[in-house]
Amino acid sequence: MSAVANDVRGVVAPRFGTGLALAAVSAAAFGLSGTLARGLLDTGWSPAAAVVVRVLVAAAVLLVPALFVLRGRWHLLRRNLSLVTAFGVFAVAGAQFAYFTAVEHLQVGVALLIEFTAPVAVVLWMWLRHGQAPTRLTVLGAAVAAVGLVLVLNVGAGAQLSTVGVLWALIAMTGAATYFVLSADERNGLPPLVLAAAGLLVGGMVLLAAGAVGLIRLDVSAAPAVYADVAVPWWLPVAALAVVTAALAYTTGIAASRRLGSRLASFVALSEVVMALVFAWLLLDELPLPIQLIGGLLILAGVAVVKMGERYAASRAASRAGSAAGATAGAAEPNAIASSSRQSSSVSMSSR
Repeated sequence: MSAVANDVRGVVAPRFGTGLALAAVSAAAFGLSGTLARGLLDTGWSPAAAVVVRVLVAAAVLLVPALFVLRGRWHLLRRNLSLVTAFGVFAVAGAQFAYFTAVEHLQVGVALLIEFTAPVAVVLWMWLRHGQAPTRLTVLGAAVAAVGLVLVLNVGAGAQLSTVGVLWALIAMTGAATYFVLSADERNGLPPLVLAAAGLLVGGMVLLAAGAVGLIRLDVSAAPAVYADVAVPWWLPVAALAVVTAALAYTTGIAASRRLGSRLASFVALSEVVMALVFAWLLLDELPLPIQLIGGLLILAGVAVVKMGERYAASRAASRAGSAAGATAGAAEPNAIASSSRQSSSVSMSSR
């Protein structure tokens, strides 16, 4: 099955509802990561250290469940070694490293805005690589969601742009797009839990190596973290970062992409920024601005329009497939009748 077929099936199959629910869980889990990390950063953790611990502990948490799901089918891992490596290097380590580097040169909101253009990259990839042109509804939904993203991130008109920062943010965007494309491919037969565990392990080791050679700072602190005026031990947010925002987020995200297709899943993932606002409000007392709330509604509206566009594309593809099948059956019917006649004659002759 091709990636295009996977995208079409993910929209029209009954498992669409399950995929949407998994995507929502994944977006919420990813959205919590910034708020949890903020509490650690305020105590002296470096962003890279928080991510390295988050990713490696998540890989350890998923190890036993992944081995259970794999059930000794080591050939799946050997056959998909390049996929796992690409997922870990580009979708996990590459996206994280590029984003951290980008925010050293850009405002956080600008860096996020560029990274979250990943759905556009996915649409272009599906179009150029697989010939799956976006519908007008998909383009309209993307535009609406993009406006909402700008409002949610509250990117000011006076934001300073850095060429180096923009390039790193674009690399982070490429890593995010790679995550959706690789996650949606079911042809490899690798269970989502196994891909998540192996990819996180590879990504964590790459980031750890980057820290060892001084490319990223790995500063940690044992001071308590504070959320909503409540101090908690440092290991509690670390555990939540690993289990919820990495292990759960990546596993459900991969499973959602395989049900929805890479294109729709990438747009649903934009709700991550909305969930980030909600968690920042609940845990950090950062009340969102009215314009950010409007932006959140626009993102959800854009996702709904993209969904309609995907449904239309799927219906159109199914109609074409039905017409082609009908034409093939019509052409084959005379031959089938002639073949049946010949077989009947053969039976009659042999019976004499």
